Amino acid sequence: MAVVLPVAAAEIKINFDELAVGRMPTNFHAVLEGGGPPATWKIVMDEVPPLLAPLSSQAPVVTRRPVIAQTSTDPTDERFPMLIYDGETFRDFTLSTRFKIVSGTAEQMAGVVFRFQNESNGYVIRASALGHNLRFYKVVDGLRSDPIGPEMNIVAGTWYALAVQCQGNQITCWLDGRLALPPLQDNSFASGKIGFRTKSDAVCYFDDTTISYTPMVPHAQSVLQDILKEQPRIVGLRIYTLDAQGQPRIIASKVEKEIGGPGTEAEKGAIDDGKTYFGRSHGTVLVTLPLRDRNGEAIGAVRVQLKALVVESEDTAQTRAMMILKDIQARITSKEDLTD
Repeated sequence: MAVVLPVAAAEIKINFDELAVGRMPTNFHAVLEGGGPPATWKIVMDEVPPLLAPLSSQAPVVTRRPVIAQTSTDPTDERFPMLIYDGETFRDFTLSTRFKIVSGTAEQMAGVVFRFQNESNGYVIRASALGHNLRFYKVVDGLRSDPIGPEMNIVAGTWYALAVQCQGNQITCWLDGRLALPPLQDNSFASGKIGFRTKSDAVCYFDDTTISYTPMVPHAQSVLQDILKEQPRIVGLRIYTLDAQGQPRIIASKVEKEIGGPGTEAEKGAIDDGKTYFGRSHGTVLVTLPLRDRNGEAIGAVRVQLKALVVESEDTAQTRAMMILKDIQARITSKEDLTD
């Protein structure tokens, strides 16, 4: 996998230096918009100039190191290979990366996709060495908007630095440190994934990728945090939903590092069968209940841990937990609320 270095609370550096040549990083996945065979994304060695000008004339002009490359040369028109970073979903961010267009007969294009939803929905900024231009466009339900952008002397065989910033509905782009497009405004996509993008038979390399971003707080976590502020004596509180494999996962927790962790049969039973579960542990009581939407359908589970009363029956504990559950259900009324 690519080595992802969290430099600060809201910065990710994607580093391919320790990956074996010929492998694809495992914290990415490849997708393809349009026709033709799947793309080939893999690590290759290339000579890359330093990001900053060397302080000494004796410093090396380039360094040979691993970069991520799209190397397939299928010339199918309207074929757009993409490599999507799986580690995070981004709303407001600044993405900086470097790219080099190596070759291509039908096309010579390299760029990024951002606020990516799927292969048919997202924003694109790409450079063309054949067209000598930089273009922005969006793809909505597979339909591309009219491209916007200037003519530029983009050439193959040269490393370029591309930066994209999204703040709310405003999008700004720089190439080699210079503003390449006037700030654009679009409301089609509020958040999404980030990835690399090429076209047709273009062989392209990418490296030195940094994403500075404002972490997104899911609605479920915001609700949980608000309830904990109002009721600080709650010992533990988690919200679960089912993942793509039908297994319960923590999507909100008083202990944030637990988010993404697995649930148990109790949470699965609460979601699948609407059951309530009760237990005791070290002077506390634990109650797991189904979380229901406005129509009464179980969309998740809530696990409440409370300090046990001197004399507390199972019914009393469930009544106390139910009051907390009702507060959550008043603020989370649909399955979309759990994942937004």
